[in-house]
Amino acid sequence: MEWNLRRMESELRHINPDLLQPSKSFKKPSSGTITLNVGGFLYTAHRTTLSKHLGSFLEELANGKKAVQHTDSMGNPFIDRDGPVFRHVLNYLRTGELQLPDDFREAGLLRREADFYRLSELVEAVVEWESQRAAQREPAFLEVTDSHERSQGLKVYCSDTVFIEKVKGRLVQISKSRLDGFPEEFIVSSNVIQFRHFIKSEPGSRLVLKEDSTFLCTLDCLKLETVMLALKSGFKLVTALDSSKGSVVAAEALHFVK
Repeated sequence: MEWNLRRMESELRHINPDLLQPSKSFKKPSSGTITLNVGGFLYTAHRTTLSKHLGSFLEELANGKKAVQHTDSMGNPFIDRDGPVFRHVLNYLRTGELQLPDDFREAGLLRREADFYRLSELVEAVVEWESQRAAQREPAFLEVTDSHERSQGLKVYCSDTVFIEKVKGRLVQISKSRLDGFPEEFIVSSNVIQFRHFIKSEPGSRLVLKEDSTFLCTLDCLKLETVMLALKSGFKLVTALDSSKGSVVAAEALHFVK
C-alpha cells in the first residue's frame, strides 16, 4: 500500500507538479482587518477603526482584550445585536461624525446600541441629533415690527435661530472699502435683531447686501429683505397690523409661522 501511494505521488508530480502544492489563490486573512457578524450582517473593518475609543466593547474585541464568546459558521466573531443599525455605529467610528439620513426613525435604537458598545460620545451625538430634529418639528414664529421711529427702528424676532443667522448672513457693514461683517450692536440675542440706527462710529460706514456692496440698505429695504427671506424659508404671513396703506413695508407688525 505504501509503495502504491509513493508511485501515485510520483506519477502526479510527473503530470503536474502544482497539484501537490497549496492553492496559489488562497490568501491568509489580513491581521489588520476583522470581519464581524452582527445579527446576521457581515461587516469588515480595520482593527484601528474599531479601536478608536479605548474601553469600548469593539476596542476590546479588536485588540483581543475581550474573549470571543460566539462565532458563526465561518469563524467570524458573532455579536447578537441589531445588524442594520450597526452600519451607523461603524460609520461613526470611521468618520468621527454622526451622519444619518433625513428619514431615519430609529434614533432610540441606535442610542441603545451605542450604549451597549460603550460608545458614550456616540450616545451624546444621537441625543443631540434627536433634540435638533425635535426643534425642527416645532412650529417657528417670526415677528417683524416697525415703529417707524429712528430711535426704535426695525425689530426682527424669530423662535428659530437658524432664520436669524440667515438674516445676518444677508447683510454686511462696509466702511472705507472694508467689509466688517454684520454689526454686533444690532444683535440683541440669538433670537432678536434690532436695527435701531445706522452706524455712526466711523464716517462713511453703511449697511449693504453681501451680494451687492453698492446697494445701501434703508429700514424699508431691510424690512423687505426680511419678508422675502421669510417667504423663501417657508414662512407664511398670518397677520399684518396697520396695513391700511396696502403695503407690507408700511405695516407696523408682521407675523409669520412655519
